[in-house]
Amino acid sequence: MRRATLVALVLALATGAATAAPDHASAERPIVLAAASLTEVLPRIAPDGRYSFGSSNALAEQIRRGAPFDVYLSASPLYTRALGDEGLVRRPVPFATNSLVLIVPKSNPARIKRVADLAKRQKLRLVVAGPKVPIGLYTREVLKRLGMLKVLRKTVSLEPDVKGVVGKVALGQADAGFVYRTDVKPVSSRVRAIRLPARAQPTVAYELAIATRPQDDEAAQDFVVGVLGPDGRRELQAALFGLPGP
Repeated sequence: MRRATLVALVLALATGAATAAPDHASAERPIVLAAASLTEVLPRIAPDGRYSFGSSNALAEQIRRGAPFDVYLSASPLYTRALGDEGLVRRPVPFATNSLVLIVPKSNPARIKRVADLAKRQKLRLVVAGPKVPIGLYTREVLKRLGMLKVLRKTVSLEPDVKGVVGKVALGQADAGFVYRTDVKPVSSRVRAIRLPARAQPTVAYELAIATRPQDDEAAQDFVVGVLGPDGRRELQAALFGLPGP
């Protein structure tokens, strides 16, 4: 992303918003609420951020209840745009994309080789995220596109975020689960990823937004510049995220 475009974006994010006086004790240490799937990559982009990771919907609810924050990063535009409509964040900006895979334990006791096998295994232990969690929404979209929504009857656990799904499968407590492509690398010694048919892939878009009244406006804007700038994009790509257009 060209520097001029990046500066314009950050200025647009700041335009017309009332801001709180900077807290010099926490200068350049933004409070960041971010989707769980960004747990590994964001600290590499901005090591000084004060992070709280979780499901995008739960974090959005925290914001509605008055939780202090500078920047919110969601795994679905559904939540950033809703908060924007409510006047709680400034204009959302897309910064990454992702895709889904099916993961199984390395031992693969259910002998799953493709997504269609989920419907064939009678005693399958499937783990998915809740229906309001982005990965849960995307999972249901995948199954709907494949005509396999009945597979959800084999769910043994509803997880609060994607890390919960990853953990259950990696520990062998479930036979399969849908996660983001980017979640596989940290547990690659314990799970195997199975690609989904192209027709089943949902559009997974990440957006960020600065709080309408951030705790530290300068720190918030510096953080956004870091994510949208060349170094941030490079780290996102290294973590296997896709990038939106300029």
